Amino acid sequence: MVIRFLRAAALISATTFSAPVSAEIDPGSYLAARHAAMSNDFLGSARYYTKSLLSDPFNPELLENALTAYLGLGQLDRAEALSVRLLDRGEKSQIATIVRQSGAAGTENWDSIFFNLEAGQTISPLVDMLIQAWAELGRGDVTAAMATFDGAIENPQTRTFALYHKALALAAVGDFEAAEELFRTGDNGQAFSARSAIAHAQVLSQLERNEDALIMLGQVFGQTRNPGVLDLRAKLENGETVPYSVVQTAQQGVGEVMFMVSELLSGDTPDGYTLMYTRAAEHLDPGNTAAILSSGRLLDNLEQYDLASETYSRIPQDDPSFVAAELGRVDVLRRAERHDAAAEVASNLVRLHPDIPAVHAKLGDSFRRLERYEEAADAYSDALDLFSDADTARWLVYYTRAITNHELDRWPEAEADFRAALDINPDQPQVLNYLGYSLVERKEKLDEAMGMIETAVAAQPNNGAIVDSLGWVLFQLGRYEEAVSYMERAASLEAVDPIITDHLGDVYWSVGRKIEAVFQWNRALSFEPDEELADRIRRKLDVGLDAVLEAEGGEPIKVADDDS
Repeated sequence: MVIRFLRAAALISATTFSAPVSAEIDPGSYLAARHAAMSNDFLGSARYYTKSLLSDPFNPELLENALTAYLGLGQLDRAEALSVRLLDRGEKSQIATIVRQSGAAGTENWDSIFFNLEAGQTISPLVDMLIQAWAELGRGDVTAAMATFDGAIENPQTRTFALYHKALALAAVGDFEAAEELFRTGDNGQAFSARSAIAHAQVLSQLERNEDALIMLGQVFGQTRNPGVLDLRAKLENGETVPYSVVQTAQQGVGEVMFMVSELLSGDTPDGYTLMYTRAAEHLDPGNTAAILSSGRLLDNLEQYDLASETYSRIPQDDPSFVAAELGRVDVLRRAERHDAAAEVASNLVRLHPDIPAVHAKLGDSFRRLERYEEAADAYSDALDLFSDADTARWLVYYTRAITNHELDRWPEAEADFRAALDINPDQPQVLNYLGYSLVERKEKLDEAMGMIETAVAAQPNNGAIVDSLGWVLFQLGRYEEAVSYMERAASLEAVDPIITDHLGDVYWSVGRKIEAVFQWNRALSFEPDEELADRIRRKLDVGLDAVLEAEGGEPIKVADDDS
């Protein structure tokens, strides 16, 4: 209920202007700007909206869209100049206010924050109140700041968030005893977030209570792979007094407000909107690597791969989150089809962190996509050597090494790896499907393959590739009529997949629906299959499936009713 309130409050003042656009504006620039914005192309959007503003410099729609683009690029300084132009003319814009208040906090211009609030420039009631409290702390008025936090704590809907920020503020001014009491007792003692647990642990360490910090981290995170938590645990176990660093200044406090909102909105609002908050958080606290990682993930989701890569690359090599950032960078480079660059980043990461299995696995993935299968298999083997026997994440590496061995025509090794993956994760649909499909293609253990694929389909009935596998095993078993419905279902789920469409054609041929088979084979060709499949489809169109199978050494199909 509380979180739903904040989400609604964060969005309540959002403004979308539809002001008339001046006839003097170049329509080409304006249309290009709108197209770029709809494609989440922040660079193109910023360029073309800025060009449009030359003809109509105070148009609120152009101003808000331009500053949104600059904020998406992480260029808050340029966005701030536009926000001033927009808001000083009396317009209302939540995004412009996020930018303006963040800009004021970034220069420690606390008086400006109060002026903006008094002028009615609001983000949401809770966010405004928390920013006000941090601004009061920035001005040195600790008493007023705590009173403002307390006012928000009295409201049940804002209590959780205000307790967290008051605890951070107390720690920032060195009152670790009071901060620890709030972390421990506030909101039933439950950690508000991962960062709140880390802050609590740092405060406990400042109070020479490392053992209590370790117990609390264990309760919150369990067996985590979070690099920041692992680094913190190691320092606590070594008896170090860990400095309090989550929020040390009022500027960082405002940044934490922005990051908190982004975390609560994540997954429930458009990624481009959530990005506005993470970018503001980054600007106010460049050391907040959690905000940088969030921006990278959001940009990845928005298919802005170059920006995502640049964002991830800002995390320094000595930061505990560096490995996570570089793994993210490998992923976005791969999605941008820059496979050589992805392999280079992964290779460098292996050199820097040879003891982390996930790093070797990522290198294996990079080599596999470059079809450097021998190197991929070696990298996967290195990863498996580093995993503990208790780590269930091993299943995925066995699976990817199995695929690699399959590509290398090392079927016994591939089958062993598939089965090793299933030993760890017995009902994993992708593994069951790949192994079952491979057995069908090899015409081996067809009954077992059928059982595997049926289990996979039951787990993922809307996965076209898996449904295709079930139809295909029925086809291989000669159960053509049963295969039809599954192949039709698979083709509807993956409407432009050349392999599935080709399979549908084969199944239609097998039940005597030759005209439909020819139609599906022609459709499969239109989906640009690889040359080997395309050549086989052309031969089927020339001489029919029976002749192709016979030429390949197989049994011709016993066709049912012929509709040709």
